Amino acid sequence: MIVFGSHSQEESKTDADGLFGNKCNQNLWVYTADCMPIFFADKRTRNVAALHCGRKGLEKKIIKNLVKIFDSIGTSRDDLIVAIGPSISKEHYLIDKKTLKEFYRKAENKKIAFNLTKTEEDLCFGDSKYLKAQNLNQLDLKSSAYRQLLNENIPKTNINISNLCTYKLKNEFNSWRRNKTILRQWNFICS
Repeated sequence: MIVFGSHSQEESKTDADGLFGNKCNQNLWVYTADCMPIFFADKRTRNVAALHCGRKGLEKKIIKNLVKIFDSIGTSRDDLIVAIGPSISKEHYLIDKKTLKEFYRKAENKKIAFNLTKTEEDLCFGDSKYLKAQNLNQLDLKSSAYRQLLNENIPKTNINISNLCTYKLKNEFNSWRRNKTILRQWNFICS
């Protein structure tokens, strides 16, 4: 769910995976562990948005839903800039093949999910002997988010992706998948 910043109130809690700044001088905060913080800003209107986005958010097309909100206020794709913050890397996000196929069915273009070449399948499902022996596969959340952004006609030059991994960088980030901690990173954007 995506809520408008002006609808959230001090001292009340609203469960949502996205915030849209619909007034000037709003600070939008999301907290993440291994999921992606994704920030959007309209250079012209100065409207901003923040998403907490993981596998389920990508499956539910939260990016597409947020872009529709920007569309409703007349944002041009050329004015929309996006930053994907630190999150778990594909090397450390391992899931079973059934979950991965279901993800590609829901989150990606169906042609991608069912017509993969052997090379593409190795990139998506991992080709290491360890992964195959454990029946595990790598999922690249950042690449999937990037493809969804491109599908929304956001120019490549307007998208920035952090290469920092919350799982790998133990001293810099909290990671639920690494040590089941309840601690999180706070991420924010200001309009």
